[in-house]
Amino acid sequence: MTVAFRSSRPDFEASAREVALDTIALTAKLLFAHGQTTERTVVTTERLGRALGAPAKVLPDWDKITVELEGTSLSRIVPAKPLGMDMNRVLAIMSIVDRLCDGTLHTEEAWPALLSAGNLPPVSTLHFTSFAAIGAASLGVIFGALDITSLMLIAASASLGALVRRWLSGFSSNPFIQPLCAALIAGIVAAVSAISLHQPIASTLVAFCPCMVVVPGPHLLNGAIDLVRTRIALGIARLTYAGTIVLMICFGLLLGFTAGGAALPTATPDAPVPLLADVIAAGCAVASFGTFFSMPWRMLPLPIAAGMLGHAAHWALISLLGANVATGALVACILVSIIVTPVVDRLHLPFAALGFSAVVSMMPGFFLFEAASALVELVAMGPRAPVALLTNIAANGATAFLVILAMTFGLILPRMLLEGRDVARSATIKSPKARKIVEQRRK
Repeated sequence: MTVAFRSSRPDFEASAREVALDTIALTAKLLFAHGQTTERTVVTTERLGRALGAPAKVLPDWDKITVELEGTSLSRIVPAKPLGMDMNRVLAIMSIVDRLCDGTLHTEEAWPALLSAGNLPPVSTLHFTSFAAIGAASLGVIFGALDITSLMLIAASASLGALVRRWLSGFSSNPFIQPLCAALIAGIVAAVSAISLHQPIASTLVAFCPCMVVVPGPHLLNGAIDLVRTRIALGIARLTYAGTIVLMICFGLLLGFTAGGAALPTATPDAPVPLLADVIAAGCAVASFGTFFSMPWRMLPLPIAAGMLGHAAHWALISLLGANVATGALVACILVSIIVTPVVDRLHLPFAALGFSAVVSMMPGFFLFEAASALVELVAMGPRAPVALLTNIAANGATAFLVILAMTFGLILPRMLLEGRDVARSATIKSPKARKIVEQRRK
């Protein structure tokens, strides 16, 4: 009997390690694929490994995650691409991890619970299209489109693009088709309305604002964070992915204008809108993007308040103090990040999605699309292009680049300073009951 017991004990421990390894790998895959930052994914899954009595090392890459059990030859390589952005799923997965670490959820129950959390439904099509219209129209107000006709066209174009995106998601997993088609629709709607409507409309904003709803801001932020944390290959891959989506948006927009029989008009941003309208529109934009990223409704008020406060500061810096667009974005994003970072750490939400939602109204999509339009015009005109066209390309392109750089730096700096203390705290197992369970698992 004694011999049988001794031979079965290693088999039991090996089986337990296999189960723990599979649980850790699935957790890492789901967090990574649904928008959690790379650092938080690694810290969370390694904490889970220690809680399960199987300390592990998590190595994320663009298309896979490798999990290695320390002190053994066991490892798992699971396919995973960070293409999604779903705060509701991330929140559910983080809750399961906390329960596992606290000992209130058995390891055998973790696998089905994780699968269920990873398959939570996205927001309904009605909410998706409605908030696409609200978000695009809000951006239109912020950029100076205050006439009702322009706002109705922006909302209709964005909602139609959202419907097509949701429809395409059931047929193709290619992440570039949806933004391309949405931008194509925006270009066609703007071109046709500019030709057929016999009243003045902000045709440039009718084209641009529905496209700004599709800009992959969270992926830009996650890529920048990875670069700062010296995950160079992963950061470059994320930024390349986001940049390709932006190129598809520009191409679809210009193609839509061509198909509609019009040329994209050159425009400059209008004078700042009144503060009250600007701040309210910013709050609506935050709510819209929070809904896109499946943020639970009960959590929306705080990012909305942070976004409105940040945009009020942005408006005051530019309109009252005469600061340039990049400086206003930098200061506003620092303020928003200081407010949002503790909330993200407390609620285990993806920082990039929540941070971008709060500052989306400051994204320089207008300047980016203007530069792309002028670049196409430059290619078409060739040697006959005037110097003013080159100046337009340089000015809009440089402004877009500097604003994106300022926003990224402004969001990341407080995050990096405030996150270190929380990561170290979350990496430990605080509950005495949980520590006792961990020790039992290790024996």
